[in-house]
Amino acid sequence: MGLIYLDYNCFQRGFDDPHQIRIQMEALACQEIFIKAEKGNIKLVWSFMHEDENYLCPFPERKMEIFRLSNLCRVRVGPEKDIYDNAKLFQQKGGLSSKDAIHLSCAYYIKAGFFLTCDDELIKQAKRLNLKIKVMNPIDYIRE
Repeated sequence: MGLIYLDYNCFQRGFDDPHQIRIQMEALACQEIFIKAEKGNIKLVWSFMHEDENYLCPFPERKMEIFRLSNLCRVRVGPEKDIYDNAKLFQQKGGLSSKDAIHLSCAYYIKAGFFLTCDDELIKQAKRLNLKIKVMNPIDYIRE
């Protein structure tokens, strides 16, 4: 069973503009991932960074839905010094933003097999780090 860390944007994707084909496809891919988690075919991760970002979400209906989806996440990650240290390193070596670096560091810390994001730039930056984690778009994960 695969351990998958979803970037926060994967939890939010279903709320984005459905008039764009790419967003429709990513939303469907994320939905399929949530179904797989519900069936127990994969394990999802929820971290303290997800919690922080969701707490700051200004839209109550989104916030509630994402908290509901967080219940599908069987692995929980709290703040750890190693996560912070790796995040700093990822920022320096890969040019990641602090939030992206923390998300990626959480996935790395728990040895997730996959880090999924809808952010093309984050995928490029993360691949430069040569981590033993597959960083990809949710659509590519479903195809695989």
